[in-house]
Amino acid sequence: MASESVKNLIQKIVAEEDVHKPFSDQKIAKLLKEREGLNIARRTVTKYREMLSILSSTKRKRPH
Repeated sequence: MASESVKNLIQKIVAEEDVHKPFSDQKIAKLLKEREGLNIARRTVTKYREMLSILSSTKRKRPH
């Protein structure tokens, strides 16, 4: 699958997450495997997330 398609999937997953419990890069990689059958390493998710200017899960977390 093309990297742009994977980036779009990552953006979609992040957009759908709970703002109080955002997904870690490892969880995003796991969701991509479960939902799309894509076996992508956590570090690749991190690289694409950074390319998309999406903050890490700890920085995306919003207080209750």
